[in-house]
Amino acid sequence: MLFHVTYHVSPQERDQAQKRFKETGALPPEGVIMLGRWHSAGGRKGFMIAESTDAVAISKWIQNWTDLLSFKVTPVLTDEEFGEVIG
Repeated sequence: MLFHVTYHVSPQERDQAQKRFKETGALPPEGVIMLGRWHSAGGRKGFMIAESTDAVAISKWIQNWTDLLSFKVTPVLTDEEFGEVIG
């Protein structure tokens, strides 16, 4: 399953979030494949597309960052999958 994950960093948390990102790369855990990540030019918001069969693994990934960032996680469908939905 694909997930669209958006993030937002408050101005107060920006420096700490950027420091942690540089140190860790914010890589996903086992069971999650990050297909891509895009950041706004200002670096305070962005989104990722990830693939996983395990929503718990997705949750563990973002849980490591919820002290600094806010998230919205949305399951998404490809065109082919959506075609099955609409028949």
